[in-house]
Amino acid sequence: MSLPKKLFTLATLVPLALGLFSAPAQSAPATFTHPGVLVSRPQLDFVRTKVQAGAQPWKQAYDAMMSSPYASLSRSPKPRAVVECGPYSKPNLGCTDERQDAIAAYSLSLAWYITRDAKYATKAIEVMDAWSAVLKDHTNSNAPLQSAWSASSWPRAAEIIKHTYSSWPNSGRFGTMLRNVYLPKVINGSHSNGNWELSMTEAAIGIAVFLDDKASYDKAVAKFRTRVPAYLYLTGDGALPKTAPGSGLDTRDKIVKYWQGQTTFVNGLSQETCRDFTHTGYGLAAIANFAETTRIQGQDLYPEIADRLREGLGFHAKYQMGAAVPSWLCGGSLKLGLGPVTEVGYNHLHTRLGLTMSNTEALTLRQRPAGTNALFVSWQTLTHADNPQ
Repeated sequence: MSLPKKLFTLATLVPLALGLFSAPAQSAPATFTHPGVLVSRPQLDFVRTKVQAGAQPWKQAYDAMMSSPYASLSRSPKPRAVVECGPYSKPNLGCTDERQDAIAAYSLSLAWYITRDAKYATKAIEVMDAWSAVLKDHTNSNAPLQSAWSASSWPRAAEIIKHTYSSWPNSGRFGTMLRNVYLPKVINGSHSNGNWELSMTEAAIGIAVFLDDKASYDKAVAKFRTRVPAYLYLTGDGALPKTAPGSGLDTRDKIVKYWQGQTTFVNGLSQETCRDFTHTGYGLAAIANFAETTRIQGQDLYPEIADRLREGLGFHAKYQMGAAVPSWLCGGSLKLGLGPVTEVGYNHLHTRLGLTMSNTEALTLRQRPAGTNALFVSWQTLTHADNPQ
C-alpha cells in the first residue's frame, strides 16, 4: 500500500535529496499475480458483485459493453498473417480488424467473468486462437504502434481466460505469438511522440506478466521510468521538460519543437498537449494502465508518477470541460477530444488515496459510462469506477 502523500514526502524525498539512501530498486515480482494485467481477481470480483446487484454506474457500464459488437457471441474474427499499417492506418490491411478483435477478446473475457456463462469464454478463446494460428508480423511505419495497441488488449483477455476458465488448450500458442510477433516490436521503445512509447511499454509489461517473463518486465519498467517524466511536465523539472535517454533532444530549440512549439511549461502539460488532446489521452491512459498493472504485481510504481499523473489529468480535464484557453497555451487554441481515459488514474489517486481532483472528477462523471476508443482503452468505468481493490 502506498505511503500517505505527506509521509512519503518527509520520510523519503528529503533523505533522497540529501543522498542518505538510494531509491528502492523495483524489479519483477518473484511470483507473478494472475490474472494481473490491468485487472486483478479482487477487482473483477468487486465488479461482478456490483453488476449482479444492479448497482450504478457498473450496471450501466456493463450493459453498454454487452450491447456493443465487441461482446457479441456471433462475432467472426478476421485474422491475417501480416498486418500492414501505414501512417494513420493508411494502408489499413488488417489494422482495424486486429485492434477490434483484441478488444472483443477482452470484452468477452469480462463478460465470462461477470456472468460465468461459458459461451463468452469459448468465444474469447475462438478469437484469440484465430489470431495465434496465423499471425506472423506487422509491417509499415505504424507497426510498433499497431502492435502496442493490440498487445495492450490481448494480455488482459488472455490473463482472465487462462487463470479463471477451466480449459484453453492453445494458451501456449497464444503466448508464443505474444513473445515472437508482438514483444520484439514493443520492448525496445521508440523516440516518436510520447504516446507511442508509453503504449509500447504498456503492451510490453502486459506480455511480460502473461509470459511470467521477469527480464521483459524489468525492461518495460526501466523504459517507463524514463518516459513518463519526459511526457508530463512538473515545475520541479526545471526551466525545460526532461528528455528520454537517447532522444537526441539536447538543445532548447529541439525540446521546444518536440513539445509542439510550446515555450511556457506548467504543471501537467504534456508533450502532446499542443498536438491534440486525443493523442495526449493515449499517453495518459497508458501511464495509468501501466502503473495499475505494477500495483497488482506488488511492484507499485504509482508513488513515482502520482504527482505527474494527477496534474496531467487535472490540467487536460480542465480545458476538456470548457475552460478558456490562455494565449500562452498552444497559441490560445486547443484541439480537444481527450477520450474515455481518466477512470483508472482517477480511481487510484482519488478513490484509493483520497486526493482531491475536482476537474478530473467532473470530467470522469460526465463521461460515464466510459466505453472504448476502439484502439486500446475499453470499459474502464466497468472495471475501475470506485474500485477499492
